[in-house]
Amino acid sequence: MTASAPQIDPPFLGEPYLLTPGPLTTSYEVKQAMLRDWGSWDDDFRAMTRDMRSRLLALLGEGAGAFDCVPMQGSGSFAVEAMLASFVPRDGKALVLANGAYGLRSAQTLQYLGRDYQLLDKGDYLPPRGDEVAAILANDPSISHVVAIHCETSSGILNPVEEISEAVYSAGRKLLIDSMSAFGAIELQPSQIRYEAMVSSANKCIEGVPGFGFVIARKEELEAAKGNSHSLSLDVHAQWAHMEKTGQWRFTPPTHVVAAFLEALKAHEAEGGVEGRGGRYTRNRDVMVAGMRDLGFETLLQNRWLSPIIVTFFCPADANFVFDRFYDLMKEKGFIIYPGKLTVVDSFRVGCIGQMDEHVMRQVVSAAKETLAEMGVASAAPPAAALEERAKLAA
Repeated sequence: MTASAPQIDPPFLGEPYLLTPGPLTTSYEVKQAMLRDWGSWDDDFRAMTRDMRSRLLALLGEGAGAFDCVPMQGSGSFAVEAMLASFVPRDGKALVLANGAYGLRSAQTLQYLGRDYQLLDKGDYLPPRGDEVAAILANDPSISHVVAIHCETSSGILNPVEEISEAVYSAGRKLLIDSMSAFGAIELQPSQIRYEAMVSSANKCIEGVPGFGFVIARKEELEAAKGNSHSLSLDVHAQWAHMEKTGQWRFTPPTHVVAAFLEALKAHEAEGGVEGRGGRYTRNRDVMVAGMRDLGFETLLQNRWLSPIIVTFFCPADANFVFDRFYDLMKEKGFIIYPGKLTVVDSFRVGCIGQMDEHVMRQVVSAAKETLAEMGVASAAPPAAALEERAKLAA
């Protein structure tokens, strides 16, 4: 497919850009799609659901025929819980690979579910590597599944899921991927990376609005998941079986969100699919990071681990820098940034996804420069201790 340059809308009625990992800034067409009401049982809406599922499966490329797509009402965390509860058997055990808040949340979810698990916690700076996974699996034959985060947005790190997958399947185990903030912009083709199931959400890289997530899983795993779930509403097998039989969601679907998401999927295809969308986000990141570094800001991560989804910056050491004030002034200039979510150092995050291009990102850098001047911040350099900690942990 030949990609066409996307039309990036200006903020709607003066709304600020959302520089977050979702919800994010959406197009006029996505917003307009929500102006009509739909009957959840009606044939037209059932056709929309079929079309949406088909379009999502097409993003997998070669090997998609072995999978099916099951949308699930609720936020991304609802869908992650649904995946874990449905595909990790009650007598199974999961190895959770964590390097931020969302890996830790998967571990917490398994604890609530009463599933046995082991946690590999890499902290904020580094990814889990294939050799580490292989060693743990070799030492514990009771581990049946591995849970990996594709892009850990608490730090902005892009995890090496391909090498993780190789380690998992070399050991005869199964991989579940939380691709919440990466699917649609970073390739996850089963012909290249083996996994049993993955999960993402409407309001991430496809550029829809919040309201549902979706699980894409091998059909054989869906069939085998019957009876695993602890929950009536989060049972992926039951949702899948009902959709296959009736074309309907089991419980009231977010009809307006589905309509908006279909518009977002059409725009995604027109932009060149995963490659085109990921290319724009990568340019957004590169322009923004270069500009922020020119101002003196330092990224938490080394270049090799920077994702094109969101980037974490250390807060400046300058006594005049107060994040809440920085946030408010950036918002006044039309940009909503994201607080940090690290355990060790003060930080903030700038998202690269949504209806934004490199021209918008240059405006972000200009706004940051003006804001630092207004705050009287002479240097955006972080505390020396933060850089020392980064160097020590990254060594």
